[in-house]
Amino acid sequence: MAKRLAFIFVVIQAASAIESLRFLAVGDWGGMPVFPYATPIETAVAKQMAEVTEAYQSSFNLALGDNFYTNGVKDVNDKRFKDTFEDVYHYPSLVNPWYLVAGNHDHYGNASAQIAYSQKSKRWNFPNFYYGLSFPIPGGKKVDIIMIDTVLLCGNTGYDVEGDQPHGPTDIKASDDQWTWLDLQLQSSNADYLLVAGHFPVYSIAEHGPTACLVQRLKPMLYKYGVTAYFCGHDHSLQHISSPEGGRTVDYFVTGTGNLVQNNTDHQNDIPKNTLKFSWAELAGLGGFSYIEATPQNMTMTFVDGRKKPLYTYTMFPRK
Repeated sequence: MAKRLAFIFVVIQAASAIESLRFLAVGDWGGMPVFPYATPIETAVAKQMAEVTEAYQSSFNLALGDNFYTNGVKDVNDKRFKDTFEDVYHYPSLVNPWYLVAGNHDHYGNASAQIAYSQKSKRWNFPNFYYGLSFPIPGGKKVDIIMIDTVLLCGNTGYDVEGDQPHGPTDIKASDDQWTWLDLQLQSSNADYLLVAGHFPVYSIAEHGPTACLVQRLKPMLYKYGVTAYFCGHDHSLQHISSPEGGRTVDYFVTGTGNLVQNNTDHQNDIPKNTLKFSWAELAGLGGFSYIEATPQNMTMTFVDGRKKPLYTYTMFPRK
């Protein structure tokens, strides 16, 4: 495994007219393994991401795993990088930084090759399986984003086993090392907004439901260290679950509709009562993504569908 990295401090040179930090998040965007290597939903979402980026001058994109369906990539020269990524997100406005984590389908293939592709593409930023980012907000505040590999933490799911839970890490030491690293990053962050981004959900009402491993080990960290929100994919819907616990609230955003949409609510009774604030999975909407804007006063998250229709907006406030 690649050498562990400390925080990467990313400085965004925002135009003087922009008084906020703006970025997008999309999960489960990884096309298909046969021609034309992209779904109509992926191409629709890419187009709308480009238009939102151009209109609002967002700075970067978070890619939340399942970057290539269904078996990831074979090596750094795999043509899927071109067919499913470069040729789909070809818009000039999307030639901005992409920060990535791996999902279960990426780990079915050669996930290390996706890290290596960072050396071949200027916009593909995947320095390690897990890493930290920090971005300034105009006005003197900042956002920290902790990018984690939930497959290495919890293990992978069975291949094409509907609703399967992770089976436990194949490398227990690597898992423990990441848990230790994550605890340190959360503990040391003094950011005004602290986000964690991974592939598997902590909470979800859809096909896979809550991830037991993350509920047991990650969730207590989120509350202990006052994390603002957790972003993920894996389930192919848009969800907002806002769960107060011990005097703190963590917001969970599922953004898994970059390539597929599945209307499934099998686990609606498996999350804390009255915490589901929004859920969407309409095939006619052609997928969706998240648009996030952070100012010194607040952070807003807006779900946008593949027709560029705003679906839902939620406001969060700086950590105390």
